[in-house]
Amino acid sequence: MSTIPVSTIKTIDADQLLNQMAQLDTVVLERLAWQLNNLIAQRKAPHLPRREAELLQQINRGVPAAVRQRYMLLNEKLLDETLTSEEHQEFGALVEQIEQADVERLQHLIELAQLRNLSLDALMAQLGIQRKRV
Repeated sequence: MSTIPVSTIKTIDADQLLNQMAQLDTVVLERLAWQLNNLIAQRKAPHLPRREAELLQQINRGVPAAVRQRYMLLNEKLLDETLTSEEHQEFGALVEQIEQADVERLQHLIELAQLRNLSLDALMAQLGIQRKRV
């Protein structure tokens, strides 16, 4: 686990904490964000019906950071027209994996919206989720 240097200050406000976290590597920061999302879901879980808590955890799961990073690297090579045929096949598989994760997330969102008797847009607004622009 990566460490965040903390001085001898007894308390730290959220802005100071965020400034320290901004210095972390992206992979570490993404893992921390995932852990924070799980912590939030766990805290809310006792107040939610079991299925809603499960759905929220699945919605917040996301694609692993390593997959996203590899996708971004290969996408950059694709745009630069330096992608090998093997990398092209790998890129296609990553696209499929990310799209499948998006489909599953949308299915979980729809089920949660139905459980809460909300439209999908209303649920997404409630959860602070913005639609991806294509």
